[in-house]
Amino acid sequence: MIKIAFIGAGSTVFAKNLLGDILSYPELAESTICLHDIDSQRLRDTEKVAQRIIEKLGVNPTIETTTDQRAALDGSLYAINMIQVGGYEPATVIDFEIPKKYGLRQTIGDTLGIGGIMRALRTIPVMLEMVRDMEELCPNVLHLNYVNPMAMITWALNRASEINTVGLCHSVPHTASQLAEDIGIPVDEINYLVAGINHLAFYLRFERGGEDLYPLLYKVIEEDRVPDWNRVRYDLFKRLSYFVTESSEHLSEYVPWYIKRHRPDLIERFNIPLDEYLFRCQAQIHAWDFAQEYLDDPDKSPLSSLEKRLAEIPGMPTIRQESIQSYQKIDGVSHSVEYAGQIIHSIETGTPRTIYGNVPNLGLIKNLPQDCCVEVPCLVNQNGVQPTQIGSLPPQLAALMQTNINVQALTVEAALTGKREHIYHAAMLDPHTAAELDLDQIWALLDELIEAHGEWLPDYH
Repeated sequence: MIKIAFIGAGSTVFAKNLLGDILSYPELAESTICLHDIDSQRLRDTEKVAQRIIEKLGVNPTIETTTDQRAALDGSLYAINMIQVGGYEPATVIDFEIPKKYGLRQTIGDTLGIGGIMRALRTIPVMLEMVRDMEELCPNVLHLNYVNPMAMITWALNRASEINTVGLCHSVPHTASQLAEDIGIPVDEINYLVAGINHLAFYLRFERGGEDLYPLLYKVIEEDRVPDWNRVRYDLFKRLSYFVTESSEHLSEYVPWYIKRHRPDLIERFNIPLDEYLFRCQAQIHAWDFAQEYLDDPDKSPLSSLEKRLAEIPGMPTIRQESIQSYQKIDGVSHSVEYAGQIIHSIETGTPRTIYGNVPNLGLIKNLPQDCCVEVPCLVNQNGVQPTQIGSLPPQLAALMQTNINVQALTVEAALTGKREHIYHAAMLDPHTAAELDLDQIWALLDELIEAHGEWLPDYH
């Protein structure tokens, strides 16, 4: 049977969701799944979760575990990548705390902005080594990348290697479900067409039975029913006429209009959760500690113990609730909205499906740069992942995306050439950074960040 490598399988809840998806398909239930992580304890926890899923489903896959990446990749037909280079400490904390000294605030910092640039610079070299191993050990592998910054990493890998890398993100189906709830229509009755770049793609069509549903979204605004956590996206929808795929906290740091240090009224008006990713990481650390205890003895680790730990994180009830929901069924099985399992099943069985993938722009979107990384619908069957040609986007959407693509392109250039100057160029052109800092501040900030990252970064000249 086929071999599927999980790289970074210590992301236990995420790995659990993908394992449940894959093993729920009878045609994949006897696959060899190799779980890999550099953290042996996290790897053991994911192995325990895998065994519980196997028992509940009554299936018979081969589960392997290893801390040796090359062993995991050797002979794999599919590699699902979910690593995080540098972790919460020191890397993520550095990405947030040093910019704060310059008055530059962030919410998530994993896609664009200073945080996205630095995350890409420490992740792309690691991923390049990984695809070199793939070229040697599994040259026909389909590399399914879930690692952020999605567009920068997928762009860099497809530019530097012949390994077929497709970037996957759940923002399209998640947002569709959120909008369906806002307008009171079951999501499975809604048809949509989305295109753009990861985290900044737009619903070009949002319909039910040929009926345009956008008027119902405008009605949400008119009736003052915009969810408090989604004010930024609805505001941009009102101005651009199309709804974006990624959350308001993400979107607020991709553009220059919402986060301003001298405008606290904007932060309050749009309910922008500054430093949210730091709180999310803290919640995940608490949740992982709980998961270890729960998997060893569920009776001695009731969910209430996790709730008490998460209560220590101030001002983030949504994050606490999401973490609790994620771990309520740590050893349960349910279908997720993730695409990896669907892709593997479609290729292995020929069952046609449409998913949204991040792929090179080879004539797919005419008014975005060729070879940049775009997110478009893709047909998947026994012939693999086949992107759909979209044509031209509405000009206002393409123009907004271009501001982000500029940053992506220069970050990729820095990572692939080792030229330090392009790191500064990327930050110069970042919309949020440029709206807050002058050029001397940007240079000084990056110098400090590069020094603080130390060995997490290669040498730039």
